Amino acid sequence: MAETGFKKWIITITVIVASLLELIDTTIVNVALPHIQGNLGATLTDVAWVVTGYAVANVIVLPMSGWLGSRFGRKQYFLASIVMFTLVSFLCGNAHTMNELIIFRILQGFAGGGLISTAQAILIETWPREQIGTATALFGLGAVVGPTVGPTIGGWIVENYSWPWIFYVNIPVGALAAFCTYTFVNETPKDTGKPVDWWGIILLAITVGSLQTVLEKGEDEDWFAKTYILILSIAAILGFLLFLWRELSTSHPVVNFSIMRHRSFAVGMFTSFILGFGLYGSVFVFPVFCQNLLGFNAQQTGELLFPGGLCTIAMMPFIGKMLNKGIPAQFMATIGMFLFFVFTNMLSHSTLATGEHDVLIPLLIRGVGMALLFVPLTTLAMADLKGPEVGQGSGLNNMMRQLGGSFGIAVLTTVIHNRQGLHRSNLLTYINQYNPVFTDRFNGYVHRFMGLGHSMSDATTMAYRAMEGIITRQSLLLTYDDAYWLSGLVMLFSIPLLYLQPFKKLKAATDAH
Repeated sequence: MAETGFKKWIITITVIVASLLELIDTTIVNVALPHIQGNLGATLTDVAWVVTGYAVANVIVLPMSGWLGSRFGRKQYFLASIVMFTLVSFLCGNAHTMNELIIFRILQGFAGGGLISTAQAILIETWPREQIGTATALFGLGAVVGPTVGPTIGGWIVENYSWPWIFYVNIPVGALAAFCTYTFVNETPKDTGKPVDWWGIILLAITVGSLQTVLEKGEDEDWFAKTYILILSIAAILGFLLFLWRELSTSHPVVNFSIMRHRSFAVGMFTSFILGFGLYGSVFVFPVFCQNLLGFNAQQTGELLFPGGLCTIAMMPFIGKMLNKGIPAQFMATIGMFLFFVFTNMLSHSTLATGEHDVLIPLLIRGVGMALLFVPLTTLAMADLKGPEVGQGSGLNNMMRQLGGSFGIAVLTTVIHNRQGLHRSNLLTYINQYNPVFTDRFNGYVHRFMGLGHSMSDATTMAYRAMEGIITRQSLLLTYDDAYWLSGLVMLFSIPLLYLQPFKKLKAATDAH
């Protein structure tokens, strides 16, 4: 039931803060991994599971969150998720071994999966249907800004305090969100009369858990060269087919695929996937590019992302109002996809001399583009849903965005790995005595090192090392340029998908309810 006045805004702030907890924790840990590794005496492979375990657990719960909200009551489920997330955050910060931390992060991922989708469902039902654009814009503040500012917050905490505090900061925020949820959020009817679809839950966990693990660990394990990656890939495919058959044949599905009858929602699953590819893929590539090539530290990199996040925040309410006035969401999303392409195109022309001022404008353009993407795309997908369908749709929509992000990171990581070798091989063809550019540069290094007092032999060896460093850096630069270019093309070629969704003014869509 829609709320008004003070209570509407308290509920809005509460659910946004709660979803921010989960979204920031998706990326805040990344910058602290080296510190965690050193403190707990873990290998790089072990510490990577701190991120992977959270992501896998999160994406398993996301599509079930609508069913869980209906089963136990949306308020009770949301409150339980907040309390569990807050408690496990303390346990993560207090972990004394790597195994403890991984287990607690998995539990945190299960709790977090219930936060974001339930928060969106509560928000959509709290606001009047004619203001769904504004509600989506407010939710988008957390969904887009959270992953962007996570590295900034994480870098600052690690630089000034210690890694456990990236978890401890959740405690007071979670406690406040739990109190406000208990006090102000309305309960929804519980659907306890139907039997539990245990087979659906098991097959969903196998399918989504296997797929997410493959996407998270595939590149590190050289994909199908590892037996367990191959087994998980087969499990994901077979699990999905069995899960689809189960959910379509049972009268009490854990995931209600009947909502795919809404064309806007069905197409919206694909556009949400593309949004996740761009959002999480760009957040992944940019920090690595800055730190590996441009020499920025984690905090500097995070600070560079922050103005773009502020730009997104500033744009969200404006875009919500435009949607409420009936401006077609497809038009705004088209502009957003084009602006994202402009952002990647500008960064694909980066050089080793690129500085902070050179990346600021592209990041601001990305900030505007993300606002123009998230709000219209989510509104298009969710506008035709009502009642229990809102929770189900929110869970599937958020799962597809998360999977799109994981898929994007996996693809871009593979592209970076493969293209670096290709560019290196191409550059090495220029390293020969018949290339005057090479010989001039090489002889210049030899004379410089000899001028510093080194022998001819030592100066020659040092000159070769210097050329090796140049080739490595240039091949990396060309590789990151390729990654940016690919991200932009994926977004640009996805524009036609928008026009598969029916054109309708938001007010007209609201009247149908």
